[in-house]
Amino acid sequence: MKTDIEIAQEAQKEPILKIAQKLGLSEDDIEYYGKYKAKLAPSALEGKKEKGKLILVTAITPTPAGEGKTTTTIGLADGLARLGKKVVVALREPSLGPVFGIKGGAAGGGYAQVVPMEDINLHFTGDFHAIGAANNLLAAMLDNHIFQGNELGIDPARITWKRCVDMNDRQLRYVEDGLGGPKSGVPRKDGFDITVASEVMAVLCLATDLADLKARLARIIVGYTYAGQPVTAGDLKAAGAMAALLKDAMKPNLVQTLEGTPALVHGGPFANIAHGCNSVVATRAALKLGDYVVTEAGFGADLGAEKFLDIKCRFARLKPSAVVIVATVRALKMHGGVEKTRLAAEDLQALERGLPNLLRHVANIKNVYRLPAVVAINRFPADTDAEIALVIERCKALGVNVRLSTVWAEGGKGGEALAEEVVRLTETENDFTYAYDVSLPIKEKIGCIVEKIYGGRGVIYTPEAEEQISALEKLGFGNTPVCMAKTQYSFSDDAAKLGAPTEFDVTVRAVRVSAGAGFVVVLTGNIMTMPGLPKRPAAEMIDVDENGNITGLF
Repeated sequence: MKTDIEIAQEAQKEPILKIAQKLGLSEDDIEYYGKYKAKLAPSALEGKKEKGKLILVTAITPTPAGEGKTTTTIGLADGLARLGKKVVVALREPSLGPVFGIKGGAAGGGYAQVVPMEDINLHFTGDFHAIGAANNLLAAMLDNHIFQGNELGIDPARITWKRCVDMNDRQLRYVEDGLGGPKSGVPRKDGFDITVASEVMAVLCLATDLADLKARLARIIVGYTYAGQPVTAGDLKAAGAMAALLKDAMKPNLVQTLEGTPALVHGGPFANIAHGCNSVVATRAALKLGDYVVTEAGFGADLGAEKFLDIKCRFARLKPSAVVIVATVRALKMHGGVEKTRLAAEDLQALERGLPNLLRHVANIKNVYRLPAVVAINRFPADTDAEIALVIERCKALGVNVRLSTVWAEGGKGGEALAEEVVRLTETENDFTYAYDVSLPIKEKIGCIVEKIYGGRGVIYTPEAEEQISALEKLGFGNTPVCMAKTQYSFSDDAAKLGAPTEFDVTVRAVRVSAGAGFVVVLTGNIMTMPGLPKRPAAEMIDVDENGNITGLF
């Protein structure tokens, strides 16, 4: 069996201009980044209206068995293209941290990938580097302001802005800097976030244009004065320079699937730390260029889909036409308590125990958000007919159809049945609504998510979180959406609670504001904004030969 990277490297890619022409674009509408990558020029969207139908692909709570959400997203798009539809994929850019860590790349898999896979998973067009540079420029200007006399009266003990790097590096979570003496800065405790957790990433992904980008950057809060007043990037006069660094990063990246379907890959905030969706500008561009737009949100539906629907759709005034919920029989059996080494054996009892995880996600999409949905089962060779029949039966009881997907092995052909059901769903009316009213107090919004989406009993707040919520509401940040930072491995804030746990409380340990992004971030459990590498990181397997051919990416 060929590896993902072998399949990608053997693919016969079309020149990127041909991909652009499929969308009705000319050479003047793209900016080349080599033969197979380009950015959309501003002229590409002039005079075009959003006409496409938006399809969200989400998934059950992830397990080590794998679900294949990105693979399904790409395979579904190729399946729609095989049905003769004008379709665009809109995906997030991968982060180097997971690529070299444990998760691996994020360009799909098997015969449902976006290419050039190595470029997309590594430096791509430099967007993440630009985001990191803008983040760290603000950090440098902040510390320099304090060093140069601190005219704004910034309290070094209340600085909230961190530097960032696009790598999993636990050593940088907590540092002390400015230790070189009087000429080397003001000593203080500091730390790093991974780039995808930077508010600059969230700002870029939610901004509608350069003017909005600058306005959002200016609103970023970096710390507080001795008098307790917030200090912003605008106060430090940093927003213009930051926007200059991000000018090209704001433009969506155009690539292709293995079957030549156009794909916009742009932006990439984490879903367990940030809001987990590709950029608004890319999604809107796709809606102007295609009749069907297939996009995804990170991790399970309780994280990525919730934030896509409650944050991104609210800000961008988007209305999805259908939702695809991806699952595998293997993963559901893991939720039912089966060890990873025993997933190949038929086990209807374990599947029955694990199915509530899928069913809760389905019920949330259908009953809370009131959106039409289909369950996509990535079928593995060991899955039995009896197991598939059980999944179909349980989903049918909720009024949702199941379609088998074999896109990993067959590409778009294996996604045609799913594509046909998606087309049917998009032709039905829906009454899309949010999980909470944004005008509710912060605690009530958190409670809505915990009770309606997670299935939890209630919320416990640490004294620190209580103080922070009170302070934020007094500062006028009570009427913003909430972005939950939570483990991706459970509906709860405890990664060990698989399936669909009940009677649990979520503990909120801290709350902070992302004023530029426009939401409040709620930190639960032991979620980290700077991940670490595993004992055997994927980086150990990655290499490049004397001809520049990369191996080991998966």
